[in-house]
Amino acid sequence: MPSSDTPPPADPAKPAQAAPAAAPQPTLRQRIGRLWVYFGSYRAGWAMAIGATIISALSEPAIPALLKPLLDQGFSQASLPIWAVPVAIVGLFLIRGLAHFASQYALSRIANDGMVTLRRELFERLLTADWALFSRQSASQLANTIVYEVQTGSTQLVQALLNTARDTFTVVALLGYLLYLNWSLTLIVLLLVPVVAFILKTMSRRLYKVTRQSQQATDELAYVVEENVLAQRMIRLHGAEQAQGERFAELSGDLRRLALKATRASAATMPLTQLVSAVALSVVIGIALSQGQSGSERIVTVGGFVAFIGAMLMLIAPIRRLADVINPITRGLAALERGVEMLKDVQPEPPAAQPLAEAPQPVRGAIALQDVSVRYRDGAAFALDRVTLDIPAGETVALVGPSGAGKTTLVNLLPRFVRPDSGTVRIDGADTAHWPLIALRRQMAMVSQDVVMLNASVAANVALGAPAVDRARVEQCLADANLAEHVATLPQGIDTLLGHNATQLSGGQRQRLAIARALYKNAPILLLDEATSALDTESERLVQQAIGRVMKGRTTLVIAHRLSTIEHADRIVVMERGRIVEQGTHGDLLRAGGVYARLQGTGALLDEAG
Repeated sequence: MPSSDTPPPADPAKPAQAAPAAAPQPTLRQRIGRLWVYFGSYRAGWAMAIGATIISALSEPAIPALLKPLLDQGFSQASLPIWAVPVAIVGLFLIRGLAHFASQYALSRIANDGMVTLRRELFERLLTADWALFSRQSASQLANTIVYEVQTGSTQLVQALLNTARDTFTVVALLGYLLYLNWSLTLIVLLLVPVVAFILKTMSRRLYKVTRQSQQATDELAYVVEENVLAQRMIRLHGAEQAQGERFAELSGDLRRLALKATRASAATMPLTQLVSAVALSVVIGIALSQGQSGSERIVTVGGFVAFIGAMLMLIAPIRRLADVINPITRGLAALERGVEMLKDVQPEPPAAQPLAEAPQPVRGAIALQDVSVRYRDGAAFALDRVTLDIPAGETVALVGPSGAGKTTLVNLLPRFVRPDSGTVRIDGADTAHWPLIALRRQMAMVSQDVVMLNASVAANVALGAPAVDRARVEQCLADANLAEHVATLPQGIDTLLGHNATQLSGGQRQRLAIARALYKNAPILLLDEATSALDTESERLVQQAIGRVMKGRTTLVIAHRLSTIEHADRIVVMERGRIVEQGTHGDLLRAGGVYARLQGTGALLDEAG
């Protein structure tokens, strides 16, 4: 478990601010415009997709246009060659097929290129995000946005936009042909446009609202799954399966209700537009019949009448699809906008103020804190209150104190995971606020109780961050960490994949692997945060031996509760309520009878058997 004084990953240097007034909702055009930067770069793909779509759409009225001479001349006057119409039909569908293939390929290229661009930018922002992000959003929510939402949204949106373009061009082409046949009847068809537009606009707004609510509900449901996977042992041990099942069922029910709302809004669109189309079609058929009986041009023949009614019927399908396209466009926009909003929301770690032209070389590891105060939120108690501490290079300092004393906050100041509200933190006399982050963190290695390993090989985990893996050095570090014998028994040795967070290793083995990583980095400053907690005696002995090796020649800060770790430190710093209350060796502090002696007397400091 994390140390109880581990702070929330907020930015203490920035006071809380009142929530800004709600901004006006952007229009559909503005929302699509924000995404164009990711999906608009593949201009050849768009040109291919739009060109093929126009060709496919223009071929639609050719079908009823072929029926007119076939019915008027092919059967009665036999003035057309027998092969003319069949060849024309085959050629028409060949063109349509090629156009469909070209548009689908271009669509896939556009969607995937845009998805990769947006996803890569999101992940790069995540790697350098300010720590406050991880207190606002869970791991499952971030993963859902970057992996699922971006992929689903890009595919749905680009596909829907292309379908919309194809159906729009088809409607325009068919209307043009109808105008050619009979302009007065076609005006009746045009009455469909404002009615259908009103239906689409109304349903689109409702769908967008429900979609955003569904996204939030999905995140909450995924977080419950994530929590239960991570805490499966505690849940079973405490018999909380039923309560967690009820919690999951409640959130699943909320998601189900939102899904049904979305379905009702989407499903209602189609029958409404079809009803409007049917009414218009009925009126047109009635008028067409009366005009045909009165000898009107263009549709006086059987072929003309069939061509007009056929084109009218062909209008219904693209109009229906235009009604259906609301759902994927809305869902695609909502999913991708979530990624874009995350880009806006994710602030990078603040750069160095007036950065040093060059970091001190070589770094010896002398640390100095001068009147450092840290508070995570306005009005909250100080996590550190005017702390001053000097640590010469090469000294080992143990930080002890009750939970919430500020030990972890102090350690997190050094790599600038936390920034002070006041005071300065210096390494080798240089203020860390002026160090470039990469240069600063290159000087430190950390081993904590919460060991995190990547799903990569043993060697890759040990050499984490190195431009190339030195296999001989990896093996030496594993030997120094008392892990070489075990790694040798793995199927591929140092090339063995560790799996999810190296769960195939025991707790002590994972700790020693983290120590091997610290050895490989060979940084002048070592940070140990409860590195031997929750280990059995034998594992602790091996870890302690490895820690002893990694500490040699390095400035070391140790947060620990075990006397076996503390009593051999050069100095013990006792903290309470964000302040340093005592300093000295183990023996001196016991004789003083202060806070340190009280902690040992109450069992807060464990002996080696503990």
